[in-house]
Amino acid sequence: MHKKLFLLLLTVATYSNLTAQYIFTPEVQMECTAVKSQGSTGTCWSFSTLSFLESELMRMGQGQQDLSEMFVVRNIYKDKAQNYLLRQGSASYGEGSLSHDVMKVLKYQGLMPEAIYSGKTKKDTIHNHGKLVNETKKLLDGFVKKKNKTTNWRAEYGALLDQHLGGVEDTFVYEGKTYTPQTYATSLGINHEDYVTLTSYTHHPFYDSFILEIPDNYSNGAYWNIPMEELMAIIDTALHNNYTIAWDGDVSEKSFSARSGMAILPTDITRTDLFDQPGAEIEVTQELRQSTFEDFSTTDDHLMHLIGVAHDQVGNKYYITKNSWGQIGEFNGYLMMSEAFVKLKTVGIMVHRDMIPLDIVEKMR
Repeated sequence: MHKKLFLLLLTVATYSNLTAQYIFTPEVQMECTAVKSQGSTGTCWSFSTLSFLESELMRMGQGQQDLSEMFVVRNIYKDKAQNYLLRQGSASYGEGSLSHDVMKVLKYQGLMPEAIYSGKTKKDTIHNHGKLVNETKKLLDGFVKKKNKTTNWRAEYGALLDQHLGGVEDTFVYEGKTYTPQTYATSLGINHEDYVTLTSYTHHPFYDSFILEIPDNYSNGAYWNIPMEELMAIIDTALHNNYTIAWDGDVSEKSFSARSGMAILPTDITRTDLFDQPGAEIEVTQELRQSTFEDFSTTDDHLMHLIGVAHDQVGNKYYITKNSWGQIGEFNGYLMMSEAFVKLKTVGIMVHRDMIPLDIVEKMR
């Protein structure tokens, strides 16, 4: 199998392999920045959401920006640490978070360019937060046992962040101008209030918001709950109007392959040609979404960035997806996720509020 990814940005109209077993024709495809690698970290949430914001900046006429994922990650580690201590160790602490946490950093701490803060020390070749998480959690657990009888935890915790991620200056010079993270974020013109998170599950009422019960939602972010078909319609509306989507979902299925650049939902998982040619896929219903969420076969595994829509040679629909595992696989870091896969395996999305149709907005409580 030698599928090649032909991006519209490269002015080629199809995605195909040499034997023509799969032929993908893009319908729409938005601009995005280059594929990055999150390395050996669980920080896909920062990479995907900042990629989403970088596409937003291009849509807004701000050109290509390269935002620092690790500036956001650093601030969320600090926020998680405080949450962990105040809850006396009875809270999630680790590398995972969600798109709304990026917006929280944007609101309160700002943003930085990658050129100013990479989150790597001189000895680092890739991002790897294993030791960082272990050492910081050990420090926090020590304070929990002491019942936090010292006010010095922030200084000690910050020193560990500096050791593993490098220090952060209060001001920096970028392209000839002096900024703080807050003034840099302001200069980009992104309003965190313009973005909303949505999901679709029946254990809460539709058209109401609720705190989505997934482990990485440490900050108790609320999602608007809407029917599956309306969630898919919003994704399609956005992608057909030059807006992209920050996507959160399950990638644990055997039918998800970053190496093959494919994510499908086959009726027969034992097919030997699973990633070689189109085949029948499962019909996804609202009930199936709910049951797979409740039996943990759909879990919050990974966040990526939806940038377009394509069809294969028999008319099946796919979402062109930018990943953050480096330029790997048949499509050099991109995937084609089938409509059925996205219907079932989407846990939540973030989208610009303007892409929610008025008739849906009017139903929201």
